[in-house]
Amino acid sequence: MNNVYVSSIEEIVQLLLHVGGKRTVLIEGDMGIGKSSLLKTLKRLLPDHIACLFDCTTKDLGDLFIPDLNRKLGCVSFLPNEQFGIHLDKPLILMLDELGKANPSVKNALLVVMLEHMIGNQQLPEGSIVFATTNLGAEGVGDMLPPHARNRIITVRMRKPSSDEWINNYAINNDVHPSVMGFVREFPQVMQSFTEVNSPDDNPYIYHPKRQAKSFCTPRSLECASDILHQREHLSDDTLTGALIGTIGERGALDMMAFVKLADKLPTLESIKTDPMNAIVPDSASAVCMVVYRALASLDKAWIDAWFKYMGRLSKEAQGLFALGIKPDTYKNKSLVTTNKSFTAWCRENNYMFGADKSESLI
Repeated sequence: MNNVYVSSIEEIVQLLLHVGGKRTVLIEGDMGIGKSSLLKTLKRLLPDHIACLFDCTTKDLGDLFIPDLNRKLGCVSFLPNEQFGIHLDKPLILMLDELGKANPSVKNALLVVMLEHMIGNQQLPEGSIVFATTNLGAEGVGDMLPPHARNRIITVRMRKPSSDEWINNYAINNDVHPSVMGFVREFPQVMQSFTEVNSPDDNPYIYHPKRQAKSFCTPRSLECASDILHQREHLSDDTLTGALIGTIGERGALDMMAFVKLADKLPTLESIKTDPMNAIVPDSASAVCMVVYRALASLDKAWIDAWFKYMGRLSKEAQGLFALGIKPDTYKNKSLVTTNKSFTAWCRENNYMFGADKSESLI
């Protein structure tokens, strides 16, 4: 990504919130990194808006509007597709998904939507936000937009999250399996973009347009792998491995299975809840990381004190990993942890690990 200005998903959200009401923003990025999830994020931040997904890949020109004969006025009007949401008469968050793959006629028909924020002759309700998504042209999956269309919009590049960003800002909050989080932490290159790799052989885990691969690692396919692992008790090892190969590729699946087998040796949550001073502490650093990630994802008021007793038996590095995990404002259990007396005491005792100002910011 040399000489390319890129933004994180959090930075893109801020751009859409502050600019998307006046100008349409086109978000380009690698496949499977969460571009479409921006709609849900914006809806959460703007609960009074209506979220509208307009899937450009499934539309032909005749799907956007249909003629409506107005005999009284002696003319033909056009009724818009309901996916535009204009009939709801409320502020909209309109996502034109996969714009680059749309039929050329559909792209042309959407130009006025993107430039004027109008659907036919109707102006979008005040406060509406319009944005579009597309893959990188260099990925070779058919995303193209002509210059006259790009001149009407703002185009920005959304980067892949780093391994730590994906774990702390997304995976912990969305029930991603601890084995997947441990795998991503151990192999951060699974979050690398092909644009950073000179040869496809330099990173066998990810998609590269110069290598044919049926499956590979993306944030999206890693979450799919998590869904499979949550059902492990019902699957044989051969079936599990085969399903993972068909989801994240052979190299990623075989390496992830090592973490799956490691997960079998973790202390049960029940043992930590009921007997934190005697629950097993794994010998492997990777296994300890998985214990920490599992706790971050599942903590609740009933056993948080037991967790801090158990955490005191872990290495300082593992304790610091837990503290970093609760630091993002998006962490779902942040209030529960930061108001706990055991945690505030831990912060006072361990402020040297982060610097006094940083440890206070955890609280």
